[in-house]
Amino acid sequence: MIRQELVARQLDEQIAARFEVGRRLRVLDVGLGRGEQSLRLARAGHKVTGLESDPALLALVREALEAEPEGIRQRVRVVPGDSQDTGATFLPGTFDVVLCHGELMEARDPGNTLAGLARVLDTGGLLSLLIRNDDALAMHPGRAGDWDAVLAALDFAERGEGSGSAFRREALTATLAGIGTPLHEWYGVQVFTADERALSAGSEAGGALSEEDERIVAAELRAGRTDPYRSVAAMLHLCGVRG
Repeated sequence: MIRQELVARQLDEQIAARFEVGRRLRVLDVGLGRGEQSLRLARAGHKVTGLESDPALLALVREALEAEPEGIRQRVRVVPGDSQDTGATFLPGTFDVVLCHGELMEARDPGNTLAGLARVLDTGGLLSLLIRNDDALAMHPGRAGDWDAVLAALDFAERGEGSGSAFRREALTATLAGIGTPLHEWYGVQVFTADERALSAGSEAGGALSEEDERIVAAELRAGRTDPYRSVAAMLHLCGVRG
């Protein structure tokens, strides 16, 4: 899907900026879902631990791993659990990169979850968060002509300081600074496209995209780092660095 491709390229950009070329990183993927990012990073030579609470998704990831060469399978460890378990499951400073792509929105205590994610990062480590963009909820249903969803989104925004306010970019920026992992860079994800749009089949295995898909990805990546476009993306990709 388009979202996974965009986040992957943004993540690669941040990894390249923070770590020396060829370094084998210790990666934690919290709420790994179907394991797209974990498998991609393992194929790149990194050692990945995936944390997932859904048994059905765990089964899908393990099935996908069986199709990989032995060397890649050996670099991936899948652990049952959710984001609330991170701080208690792993020792401080265990990982160079921690991914939490969607799990934070489901956390019972987001502040405690973020503190746990930061705790297991080594000094200089990268925290990658993917969240819904609550500052622009009405944009995408508006483009699709779903006016009931637009009005509901605008009502949500007007309520202001509800539980959802904790996931707004400004609030998360303050939270990340408070846990010693200040925001280093942020991107918009899906400024123009819906996640239902599938990319070329080859992209799932790290193959080349079609020419049309490359144009779409190039446009999304450029808009996703450019104001004001990134502010109205469907999702936000926040990258913090452990001090």
